[in-house]
Amino acid sequence: MYLDQILVARKEGEARGIVSICSAHPSVLKAAMLRHVEPLLIEATCNQVNQFGGYTGMTPTDFVAYVTGIAKQTGFPVEQLILGGDHLGPSVWKNEPAAVAMEKSKILIREFVRAGFTKIHLDTSMRLKDDPKGAPDVDLTARRTAILAKCAEETAGDTRQLRYVIGTEVPAPGGAQDHMEGAHVTTLESARQTIDSAHQAFLDEHLGSAWERVSALVVDPGVEFGDGFVLPYDPHAAAALSKFIESQPMIYEAHSTDYQTQAALRELVRDHFAILKVGPALTHAFREAVFWLAVVEEDLIPVHSRSNIVAVLDAVMLEHPQHWRAYYHGTEEQLAQKRISSLSDRIRYYWSDPRVQQALNKLLGNLSNVDISSAITKIKDVQAIISMQKLYTSIKPEQLILANIQNVLISYEQVVGGQA
Repeated sequence: MYLDQILVARKEGEARGIVSICSAHPSVLKAAMLRHVEPLLIEATCNQVNQFGGYTGMTPTDFVAYVTGIAKQTGFPVEQLILGGDHLGPSVWKNEPAAVAMEKSKILIREFVRAGFTKIHLDTSMRLKDDPKGAPDVDLTARRTAILAKCAEETAGDTRQLRYVIGTEVPAPGGAQDHMEGAHVTTLESARQTIDSAHQAFLDEHLGSAWERVSALVVDPGVEFGDGFVLPYDPHAAAALSKFIESQPMIYEAHSTDYQTQAALRELVRDHFAILKVGPALTHAFREAVFWLAVVEEDLIPVHSRSNIVAVLDAVMLEHPQHWRAYYHGTEEQLAQKRISSLSDRIRYYWSDPRVQQALNKLLGNLSNVDISSAITKIKDVQAIISMQKLYTSIKPEQLILANIQNVLISYEQVVGGQA
């Protein structure tokens, strides 16, 4: 497992890490695989993928088949894929009694392991329906973590392949719902207590060998993004946390690293936040490129033949507001702008809608039959992408979309080191 190589490299003083692609979007996965950076870590959250289908409609087995199918299409070696399960635990069922939520969580874990996921983030940080009020007790979450780890160990045919990520202090998945002025950084005491409590809980469940395969701890390094803001990484604020993990046989996993500068990403890797998770920034890049193409369509295609992709997306989002309503605030005019351009990228939940898919296919079809080169280069933001990806002539719509996603990935690839 490549996580082991990262740990060995760090003991030798090499700042090595890995990018974690947290997206099920086919263009994002295709863009990543076409980069042929190996190994490639792709993760699915419990909300995206679970035994009931999640919001993607896929079970863990379905997701593995879906990812490996794209790998075969792109020529990416399947054996170089690392599949991770993110936030695996009772998050989806937190409004149910603990006994029920944990039983469903056990099934979730078993299905992920059986499907071939080998990087398992055990997240039991949430208060369940009949738990005492207030933040969950650290020892309680540790016991639940160990119970789920035991399920994974009992399910795996070869437990040597499994690597665990623990930690309950995680940023809100998908970005913050409210604007944040200052960063929250996990305290040294909290990190130490999480490790100590989890270690004891693993031993209580006779999981000593499994504990040796706990590769990473999720903490909050103080990075975050939301609707219209990005909190940059501050190495000074995380200095004590960075120093602490040097004495532990594990690394940190950093969530919500989307939209950080390349310099900040490099500092995160240097400070032992070696697993850099990114998702919304990649689908935001997809959206951005599609909207560039929509501008070109207005320039080149007659009104009666246009896809009207932007209008179709907004109409679908208004009809089904459950994926964005809690995240966006403001006047109707402000909400309209946020729906299509927010950094939270709640629009990512709507690309699979049949009406949106039909409009997108029409957009790509319209522009695949014409020369878009001169029209697209009029858009200032596109010029750097075209130059970096060397797309100077006969630009194709899909090429531009993939190039814009890859532009985000390149910032990560250049700081993690060690990957071919």
